Amino acid sequence: MIDEREELISRIGEVQRELSRVFVHDRSLPLLASSLTMRQLKVVVILATIGSAAGQDLAHHLGVGLGTVTGLVDRLIAHGLVTRREDPHDRRVRRVELTPRGIELTEEISNAGLDGLRRVLERLDLETLRMAEHVTIKLVEAARAINEENADCRHPKVG
Repeated sequence: MIDEREELISRIGEVQRELSRVFVHDRSLPLLASSLTMRQLKVVVILATIGSAAGQDLAHHLGVGLGTVTGLVDRLIAHGLVTRREDPHDRRVRRVELTPRGIELTEEISNAGLDGLRRVLERLDLETLRMAEHVTIKLVEAARAINEENADCRHPKVG
């Protein structure tokens, strides 16, 4: 027999999938207008998250070789979405970062989803909004704890 906790987790997952289906149209509009491949989009999202990265870092995040990253970055440069620059701390390293056009694309994608969520939230009463805020904060805290645990596993402390 499934306990209540597992049943609730399962139902919340189903609700989340349904919410994603509702929002997919709004969020996908900037994506559909773009001619980027999935890997190119991943590079853009990684750079939007971490700021700038060396080719080796991108290769690690994507699980591909440096040669693949070089090709991806070359194509993103051709799209005007990223640029390469010398690392100020190590002249042998070239860092990749988003251009203003790349930043604009990531903001369009993010804002499309947030606009849809805002329209939904505006239909909720104040008490439900307070509960949603509380639950959202708890979800972020739990996700951060998982990220910290994963980081600890990848980089065990020596000593």
